[in-house]
Amino acid sequence: MNFFQKLISVCVTLGAACAVQAQDAISLPGPGGIAFKAWHYKPAGDAAAAKPVVIALHGCGGLYATAGERKGQLNARHHAMGEMLQMQGYHAIFPDSFGSRGIDSICSEAQRPKNGIQVGMHQRRADVLAALAWVRAQPWADAVRNNIALLGWSNGAQTLLASTDAGHRAVKAAGQPFKTAIAFYPGCVEATRTGYRPNTPLTLLLGADDDWTLPEPCIKLGEQLKGKGDDVTVKVYPDAVHDFDTPLPGVRTRSDIPSRSPARKGLGVQVGQNPAAREDSWTLVRDVLTKAFDR
Repeated sequence: MNFFQKLISVCVTLGAACAVQAQDAISLPGPGGIAFKAWHYKPAGDAAAAKPVVIALHGCGGLYATAGERKGQLNARHHAMGEMLQMQGYHAIFPDSFGSRGIDSICSEAQRPKNGIQVGMHQRRADVLAALAWVRAQPWADAVRNNIALLGWSNGAQTLLASTDAGHRAVKAAGQPFKTAIAFYPGCVEATRTGYRPNTPLTLLLGADDDWTLPEPCIKLGEQLKGKGDDVTVKVYPDAVHDFDTPLPGVRTRSDIPSRSPARKGLGVQVGQNPAAREDSWTLVRDVLTKAFDR
């Protein structure tokens, strides 16, 4: 029985004590005066008690499902992670970097904004630091013990690297760093070139067969950082492609995005679930957060 089956079994036994709460749409002051939207999953229990917070960053496709029963809502992966985190007793905040700027997706060239709106690492890092400052001011956040973590997927995981760069002026100006940072299949090429050093313990979760964000640059980055004494964990999942932790079964090809693997030259990237990698990686997320938050 995997974690998700166990969770269902426990919830059936406990009933209302295990019930998850609906996520709330919230607004917070964003960079450049934008109306910055985010989603908030609240843990059950005493609303006045300060609890750990996880800020979770969407990938290039944005926060929302574009098809199926969840169309227009947080997609299945974000929703499942939000529920898992709130069941662990944490607040989960999902900043909407794209929707707040009128953008749906930047995954393919055809989807990227043509109206001059910029939403690169500079803008997304500013979003993260704005969300961090807002969270620290909330009475329900365990900010006194700095129990605030950062989590991200793909483009959001690359944003995570940019937001934990110990040498970046804006990151240093933000004050105390996140307690820990967990990155699912980020793009690491830029970080290997710029002398990136994390200002917090870093976990990289990679798919060995990922032909969208290739694992090799992240493996190299991990080796570089470990050699310098940084606290870095790199986990590579065999037979796993991009998006391996999605709750939705199956693997498909995205023909609108060219594969970066020489072995798949001329083909689209592969995306989809690897059940073993999904189970293990989400277990690792829980374990890393439990250790970081000292719970």
